[in-house]
Amino acid sequence: MAISIYQAAVPGMVRMLTSLQKILGKAEAMAAARKMDEAKLLAARLFPDMLPLSAQIQILSDNAKGLAARLASVEPPSMPDTETTIAQLKDRLGKTIEFLKSLDAAKFEGAESRVLTIPVGGGRTVQATGLDYMNNGGLPNFYFHAATAYDILRHCGLEIGKGDYLGNV
Repeated sequence: MAISIYQAAVPGMVRMLTSLQKILGKAEAMAAARKMDEAKLLAARLFPDMLPLSAQIQILSDNAKGLAARLASVEPPSMPDTETTIAQLKDRLGKTIEFLKSLDAAKFEGAESRVLTIPVGGGRTVQATGLDYMNNGGLPNFYFHAATAYDILRHCGLEIGKGDYLGNV
């Protein structure tokens, strides 16, 4: 039995976004218990030239909705990067999850061979088939930002582990 491109992309992203939403809930509780400034936590980064936690979550959300929308040939919802609290970031992840769950798997049919135009920054674009984009760009980038957000929170002292990251497997 062949796996569909929908099955290869969407359920895993939903699971990861849900896990990170729960992890952010734990971060929110930690910040309150330790009387930490949430703004400092959201500005935390692993190295000076890396983006902060808030940007990691925003990019993660953008990657999930952008990848799924391109594969399904639909427009992703617009979400300006204006979050300044953990609660707002959790809400953004919730909206991203809702969008992903709203997509009809049938819209993904043929996406593996469909040629997509993908923005890569600086006004540039590249073209790739849906399968190449998903496997070589979309999903690796999504999981990079998920792992980086997890790592930042772990580095800041949040007591989480692999089970929190993987969620209900």
